[in-house]
Amino acid sequence: MKRRGFLIGLGAVAAGGWLLRPGNQGAPHTPYFQSINDHLRNASPGRPLMLVDQQRLVRNCHTLKAMLPSRCALRIVAKSLPSVPMIQTVMRETGSDRVMVFHQPFMNALADAEPGVDMLLGKPMPVQAARQFYNELSGDFDADPQLQWLIDSRPRLDQYLQLAIDLDRRLNINLEIDVGLHRGGLTDPSQLDEIISLIQAHPAHLRFSGFMGYDAHVGKLPGFIQSAEDGHRETEAIYLHYIERLYQLAPAYRNETLCFNGGGSPTIGLYDDSTTVNELAAGSCLVKASDFDLPLLANFEPAVFIAAPVLKQWDGLNLPGPIPLGELWQRWDPNRRQTYFIYGGYWKATPVSPAGIRENSVYGHSTNQMMFNGSPDTALQVDDQLFLRPTQSEFVLLQFGDLAVWQDGAIQDWWPPLTQGDGA
Repeated sequence: MKRRGFLIGLGAVAAGGWLLRPGNQGAPHTPYFQSINDHLRNASPGRPLMLVDQQRLVRNCHTLKAMLPSRCALRIVAKSLPSVPMIQTVMRETGSDRVMVFHQPFMNALADAEPGVDMLLGKPMPVQAARQFYNELSGDFDADPQLQWLIDSRPRLDQYLQLAIDLDRRLNINLEIDVGLHRGGLTDPSQLDEIISLIQAHPAHLRFSGFMGYDAHVGKLPGFIQSAEDGHRETEAIYLHYIERLYQLAPAYRNETLCFNGGGSPTIGLYDDSTTVNELAAGSCLVKASDFDLPLLANFEPAVFIAAPVLKQWDGLNLPGPIPLGELWQRWDPNRRQTYFIYGGYWKATPVSPAGIRENSVYGHSTNQMMFNGSPDTALQVDDQLFLRPTQSEFVLLQFGDLAVWQDGAIQDWWPPLTQGDGA
């Protein structure tokens, strides 16, 4: 190639690349976050906080109630709302005393705080965890009628039968069925035969209480493979086969009040009064972390945010090392022209205000002082707050101590999170 042609080609590439430069995405805090920021500049304890917008939480409860099929009760998912006062708020606003629990320390805390609660396990627990629950049980919670243990196999049922004999209790047994998620549970209705037979052979210690079929897979496949509506119809058909098999084995169950639990926040909008189930589980939609920005949940509002104080702020981007990468990068991208280090970081969360803020993955992640960049238009200063939105609630809400309850323009309360114990 001749030199002149090469230079022309190089210039064209450079011009084309310049046209691909990122635009300025920065903007100051929205009025909603600015009001929280102004309050926290004067009233913050000076550390990262998990904020719960109580008014949004309450509105989400009412939205959820309005979309429930009339034949379905609500089962509140505790792991998505891991604070007793938060669960109590949801119980009050939805009128439901049914809670799905996933962790033994949470079970005991909830039984102590709400002795009238109706509990269903959301996953099969090691029998040692069940024994520990009974060892720690105190107060007025009546476990025999108010608690359903989730059983996924005959061997686990044998373990729970022995526990019931040892404790001289009658355990309610809810059977996990695989409706397409393929994460465990019974895989064929014929497996009910020996399980129901065993339960009925020990009426003093076991009682069949229903089914739980979780459908988190629905809507996850690309639409050209299977639509959410088709996936939902498929799970409903599978569920119905288990109920039909149950009634064939023991017709008397038709006259009993059984728990046929299904659903979840991502799929709850697919259910109507033609559904096979009689109760639906939901929790995450009530705080709406970003993983739940789904069309079916469009009417729910984000209600939890991390507020992280800005510790350091300066113009430009200065990265370690001999190459002036930071200088070149901030010239190329106007959203890298301000540098911020926050208190903490590396949470399962993404920046939400000010607009245009983003982490610096080249500098690296830090749980101590995380680097973020933005344009000068973010107008963020030291002692301001960077607001992040959790991607999910069940783990992230447990990382900040007491939850700061935001209502009517101020922090009005502090809600303690449920204790983790030795892990969740």
